[in-house]
Amino acid sequence: MTLAIFDIDGTLVHGSTERRFWRYLLAHGRQGPRQILAYALFLLRFFPIYGVDIAKKNKAYLRNLETADVKALAAAFVTTEVLPHLFAPAVQRLQQHLRRGDTVVLLSGTLEPIARALADSLGVQKVCATVCGEREGRYRSSPPEIHPFGRAKLHLAAQLAAELGCELRHATAYGDSRHDLHLLQAVGEPVAVLPDASLLVAALANDWEVIADDDAQRRVVPH
Repeated sequence: MTLAIFDIDGTLVHGSTERRFWRYLLAHGRQGPRQILAYALFLLRFFPIYGVDIAKKNKAYLRNLETADVKALAAAFVTTEVLPHLFAPAVQRLQQHLRRGDTVVLLSGTLEPIARALADSLGVQKVCATVCGEREGRYRSSPPEIHPFGRAKLHLAAQLAAELGCELRHATAYGDSRHDLHLLQAVGEPVAVLPDASLLVAALANDWEVIADDDAQRRVVPH
């Protein structure tokens, strides 16, 4: 069994799904003083712990929103706001993996309801994304319970591979950011998709495949 791991933001989808989703929540009346205050308090409380990564960890804008409502909104959001922004070359790769019978996993720091809705649209069964704390059917403002970001992404990928009876050193992974480096360095076939500067440097150094734009795909040769 071959494992293919796909990031979402910047890889399968242009830009940040979560930023778009916040604007979507705002437009649909799901952001008010309570959520804004919770977001600000999270920044103050957890900055000493998370530092420059605080914005990635801060999901407190979901505070007190009903989980079922957010799930329904996420499904509609993916249909109207995410699918039109898919990055075609990455999606084509995903479809190739599915046709070959590979096990495809979406592994992303975006919210789980967004990742799950996108996976359903793409015919992907396995998802590992950000899971936020909840109580009595409503979101809390605590740090995420599961957050595939940085080194945590590698640890979660290793857990998934073990559960599926696969080895990461035989897997393929697709990512766009320096935050994906830990995972990409651990797999047998790393692919940099629309890479940021740091990831491009790593691709240059290691002769990784790079998918650079809608019309071009190349293998970077180190100089």
